Amino acid sequence: QVQLVESGGGLVQAGGSLRLSCAASGRTFTTYATGWFRQAPGKEREFVAAINWSGGDTNTADSVKGRFTISRDNAKNTLYLQMNTLKPEDTAVYYCAARRSRWLSPVGLQYEYWGQGTQVTVSS
Repeated sequence: QVQLVESGGGLVQAGGSLRLSCAASGRTFTTYATGWFRQAPGKEREFVAAINWSGGDTNTADSVKGRFTISRDNAKNTLYLQMNTLKPEDTAVYYCAARRSRWLSPVGLQYEYWGQGTQVTVSS
């Protein structure tokens, strides 16, 4: 089992940047693929980015491609999401997630473990 704790959210102006972090407990972090999802008020949860166990393979949603970068540091048991050129439509609660597989997936239902979420608000 793994526990996930996100940090790094906040209020930023449009065009700004934030880096989210997700600290994972346990010594088996490398056996999990991980991802970021987000949910805006009144909307369904949506996929943002995912990364495989080694960090060698990533998948990013078209809506954030070229602006957001997912990465992980297995030595630190930490997942990251670098968000640049933020837009007001990026405002949401961002969740990190882990699945009991080494291979990434953009499907939220395939992730067994979730963090509590961190709020990102982008002002225009």
